Amino acid sequence: MKNRMPVVMLGSGTPNAEPDRSGPAVAVIAGGRAHLVDCGPGVVRRAAAASERGVQTLVPPQLTRVFITHLHSDHTAGLPDLILTPWVLGRHVPLEVFGPPGTKAMVEHLQEAYERDIQFRVHGLEEANRTGWQVVTKEVGPGIVERSHDLTIEAFAVEHVAWEAFGYRFRSPDRTVVISGDTGPTDAVAEMAAGADLLIHEVYSHDAFSRQDPEWQRYHDHMHTSTCQVADVAARARPKLLVLYHLLLWGVSADELVAEVRRGYDGEVVAGRDLEIY
Repeated sequence: MKNRMPVVMLGSGTPNAEPDRSGPAVAVIAGGRAHLVDCGPGVVRRAAAASERGVQTLVPPQLTRVFITHLHSDHTAGLPDLILTPWVLGRHVPLEVFGPPGTKAMVEHLQEAYERDIQFRVHGLEEANRTGWQVVTKEVGPGIVERSHDLTIEAFAVEHVAWEAFGYRFRSPDRTVVISGDTGPTDAVAEMAAGADLLIHEVYSHDAFSRQDPEWQRYHDHMHTSTCQVADVAARARPKLLVLYHLLLWGVSADELVAEVRRGYDGEVVAGRDLEIY
C-alpha cells in the first residue's frame, strides 16, 4: 500500500444481490487501524479477503469501528456480523459504532435479537470473552466526529430525502478522503471534497435511467446521483481521483458508466471494484 492513508473498497454494490459486489462498505486505514464506512452484506468476509491480500489491519478481530452514513438496510445489514463475528474470532474490545440518530436503537435491538447466542458463547463450552460482543454507540450530527493529532473525521449532511444521512471526510497530514454515502446531488459533497486526494461517490447510469419504470425514476431522481450529476460535482471539487461506488449499472458495463462521467469531467475517474485499494 503506497499511500499513507490507503482506502480499501470492501463493497461497491447496491441492494441488488450481485455476487461480485458486496454491499456498501469502505475501509480507511489510518493510525494503524481500519475505520469502516458502512457495513453492507458481506463486510467481514470481504475484510478477511483483504487481509489475506496483505492489509493486516482488516484481519477480522481487528475490526473495531464503523461510521454509518444512514440506516438503509443495504448499508447496515452487515452490522450484526461486524458485532459478533470478529468477537467470535477473538476481538476483545467493544465495537465502536458512529451513526445518525436511530443507530443506538438499531444496535440495542440487534443485541437483544442475539442475546441467546451471546449468552451461550460466554457461558458455554466456547468460553468466549465477555467484552468483544459489546458496542459503544455514538450518534453523530454534522461536524467533527473525532480529532487527533494525525486524523480528523468529519460528518456532513447529504440529500437522501427522508433519511438523516451523512457523508464523511477523513483528513490526515498526508491525505484527504471524502465518502459521499447515498445522496442526491448536493453542493455539500463538492464543498467538502474540494481539492481532496480521493472522492468516493455513489452513482447511477444516466443513459440507462430512461429505461427504468416511472416509479423507480422518481425514486432515483430524488435519492441518488446520476453520472452527469457526479461529473458536475467532481468538476467543481477537482479531486485527484474520483472512485464511483454503489454502482447502479442497469445493464451498462462499468466502463460505459465511467465513459458517461467523462462526458462532463476530465479528471481521473474509475469504477470501484471490491478489494481494490486506492
